Amino acid sequence: MEPTFLYSLILSATLFTIGIVGVMWKRNAISLFMNVELMLNAANLAFVAFSREFGLMQGGALVLFIMTVAAAEAGVGLAIFIAIYRSRRHIRADEIDLLRG
Repeated sequence: MEPTFLYSLILSATLFTIGIVGVMWKRNAISLFMNVELMLNAANLAFVAFSREFGLMQGGALVLFIMTVAAAEAGVGLAIFIAIYRSRRHIRADEIDLLRG
């Protein structure tokens, strides 16, 4: 096993763990959003590391798909956050109940 592969996986696991801890502890919706994006990027790093280690192109294709979904999520999510901020003047995730029936 090449050391760069191991280091990439360790970095990916560390970034994913930071993202999970951030999602569990933060109350601000934008912070939650940023931590979810951090977890997506950690998954991308793991896919690229495995793709490079085993010489497969499917990992790169999957990374491009995840990046596309993350970009769409960023656009839609930020638009929702702006709309909520305009109506409430805060974006605390535990107090947002606009979509409740």
